[in-house]
Amino acid sequence: MSKKILVVDDEPAISRLVKMSLAVDGYDVRTANSGFEAMEEIESWKPELVVLDIMMPGMNGYEVCFEVKSKPQTKGIKIVFLSARGNPGDAQQGLSLGADDYLMKPFDPDELLEKIRGIIGA
Repeated sequence: MSKKILVVDDEPAISRLVKMSLAVDGYDVRTANSGFEAMEEIESWKPELVVLDIMMPGMNGYEVCFEVKSKPQTKGIKIVFLSARGNPGDAQQGLSLGADDYLMKPFDPDELLEKIRGIIGA
């Protein structure tokens, strides 16, 4: 059974690119375009890892990360932030909330894939 990854980004082109890159590598990938939608998918589908944008309308990525890491049933889910926010403080904030890694946009899909393999395996 392939490992499940949820891609959360309000930009459809980014979601499609990440989904295609991960699916080709054998991962089972779903997408969500908002923090609220992400929380629904996380609670019902239980992915092993979430690729998470920060800047989204409504519930932002930091809030999603906090929610995931604060609930006993979801705290083991791995999180990789993928964001256009490039200040060192942005990455530090994401990691302090429990994220496993932080990658800036624009990004190299191969680098993202390598990070994910390192976190949850193939």
